Amino acid sequence: MNDQHQKLIDMLTSVVVHLEKMEGIQQEINDMAKRHIEYGVQPKHYQMVGAALLWTLEKGLGSDWNEEVAAAWTACYGLLATQMMQTNS
Repeated sequence: MNDQHQKLIDMLTSVVVHLEKMEGIQQEINDMAKRHIEYGVQPKHYQMVGAALLWTLEKGLGSDWNEEVAAAWTACYGLLATQMMQTNS
């Protein structure tokens, strides 16, 4: 599970860095999406992971968590999940 945690953090970091130019990591997202199909990931799982991620960030950031941070992380994860689900379609 620690490996999965680190992979998620690494991908989210990459998405944040490339928010302005997502095409720079599109192949990496496509490859990850294909691996997730092999793992049996379904669209509903993305919503569950997103909710867990946001809850974890909120608890971990404490007083640094605010509406702006929540909106930014929601958009970041939403963009990643949407692109992965589109690849899987």
